[in-house]
Amino acid sequence: MAESPTNKVVHNIMVMSGKGGVGKTTVSVNLALSLALYGKEVGLLDADITGPNVPKMLNIEDMSLGGNEDQTIYPLELPIGLDSGIEVVSMALIVEKDSPIVWRGPLKMQIIKQFIEGVVWGDLDYMLIDLPPGTSDEPMSIAQLLKPDGAIVVTTPQDLALIDARKAIEMSRSLGVPVLGIIENMSGFRCPKCGKPIDLFKVGGGEKIAKEIGVPFLGRIAIDPDICKAGDKGTPFVLNVRSRTAKAFEQIVTKILEHYEGGEAQPSAG
Repeated sequence: MAESPTNKVVHNIMVMSGKGGVGKTTVSVNLALSLALYGKEVGLLDADITGPNVPKMLNIEDMSLGGNEDQTIYPLELPIGLDSGIEVVSMALIVEKDSPIVWRGPLKMQIIKQFIEGVVWGDLDYMLIDLPPGTSDEPMSIAQLLKPDGAIVVTTPQDLALIDARKAIEMSRSLGVPVLGIIENMSGFRCPKCGKPIDLFKVGGGEKIAKEIGVPFLGRIAIDPDICKAGDKGTPFVLNVRSRTAKAFEQIVTKILEHYEGGEAQPSAG
């Protein structure tokens, strides 16, 4: 068997949520692309083994990972602009489309270890890990294998989602992973006709628990039909630099970059 490839990753960031359906994968994909647009070398690991959706959001469902006879795996390289891009690994790039992955915990943990230790990621500034919802095997394995230096918790403003977000924060702390902050997704809605804000699912719940628990509040993303359309088409919304939502997300990314690198972050000219 071949030796594990030598990879050097400066920052490993888990993107997690206490429950499903809050937009965690949307945040992971757009954060990875945003960091690449800032000139960073970025890897995106889809650690949701039984429900991998990252390739769908990047329109790479029909592509596959590279490899060779000694079982070494190469990530899929996705160019973004002239001089930037991201590397992606996901189960959806290995199995046939629509094939269910009916695995128990040990098998999932084994493939996560393979994705980390058997993939030639190379040198990266940031590795984003899109975790499945909840507080089970996958985040524990990632914490043990990668020793992440940050976790982002995605929630929606409703009370039920906030209850589970608290659990995700406490789990991250128990694993020794610093919480970078909370992102409040689906936070309000702006009427396309009159332009007035409408609080469909409440607003401010994520910011409230951030203050209560003592973690940073990174920002909020409003309900935007264009986000859903962009995800379905595989054209992430941050690439639409003129949209209100993309600008709001850029402010979140700037906070993350300032946390790690200090100073004012500026997008790459390329």
